[in-house]
Amino acid sequence: MNPLVKKGLIIGLLVLIADQALKIWVKTHMYIGESSFLNWDWGISWFQLTFTENPGMAFGWKLEGEVGKYILSIFRIIAIIGLFIFIGFTIKKKQPSTGFIVCMSLITAGAIGNLCDSMFYGLFFGSSGYSANQIAEFMPDAGGYATFLQGKVVDMLYFPIIDTTLPAWVPFKGGEHFVFFSPIFNIADAAVTVGVFAMILFQKRIFPKTLEEQIAERKE
Repeated sequence: MNPLVKKGLIIGLLVLIADQALKIWVKTHMYIGESSFLNWDWGISWFQLTFTENPGMAFGWKLEGEVGKYILSIFRIIAIIGLFIFIGFTIKKKQPSTGFIVCMSLITAGAIGNLCDSMFYGLFFGSSGYSANQIAEFMPDAGGYATFLQGKVVDMLYFPIIDTTLPAWVPFKGGEHFVFFSPIFNIADAAVTVGVFAMILFQKRIFPKTLEEQIAERKE
């Protein structure tokens, strides 16, 4: 096996396993809106696990209705197929950097992680509620809460770095509750985000110029 392919598979599987393991634990141990790890003693009290379900895309974005959910799920499938084709073409026709493989593995694994929720969680899990006696079961006797491709994405990572009430002297918003970075997301979302931003920030290293391009520049 190509060493780059092997490295990409390992990274992708680690991300996917971590993403699904945490989602399954949260889904079967927490109710919607429940938070934990609120008062850690080592200076990171702003990190929380807060369970929410997202019927749409990353960070809570969505398209309304059943049709919108199908559109999003199908879009994910097409995007993942496109990613695999692009990665395979790049490995076969070019000599991609390790950074390229790492970033694309993070992005692809993240996309697959959220697709798994959409495809299967509605079939395999019961519905989650808003109290301690409404925690979802795995494979309940009554069946799952939704049909194929209609499952909700499980989100739980919450980093309200600043959670305060603004001083009265602040224009327009004085005295109001303010939270800096309020989205609730999951490991899959984080993997996609890190992969995309790394490709943008380190594009010169991730996409090194080919020998032909370097020769052409020297001639100029």
